[in-house]
Amino acid sequence: MSGQKLSKAIEAEDTMERLRQEIAEAHREWENANRYFNYAVGKDQIDYAIYNIISAEKKYEMLLREAKQLSGDWQAWEGVRG
Repeated sequence: MSGQKLSKAIEAEDTMERLRQEIAEAHREWENANRYFNYAVGKDQIDYAIYNIISAEKKYEMLLREAKQLSGDWQAWEGVRG
């Protein structure tokens, strides 16, 4: 493998690892937003909790779409762990 190809391969692996970490973090944020909603009391807290859930879901979905668009060999992933 030439130096340039090796460099691109390493860069792609770094990008996938960064994205994997961002997806895991976004999933944790989504879980936390749902947990907060379960304990929200009053209209303001409930509205805030709903806003957080929607935002967290959008971020998670965006990152998953980005991961799907990347070409590359994604190694087996056992899902998101906390």
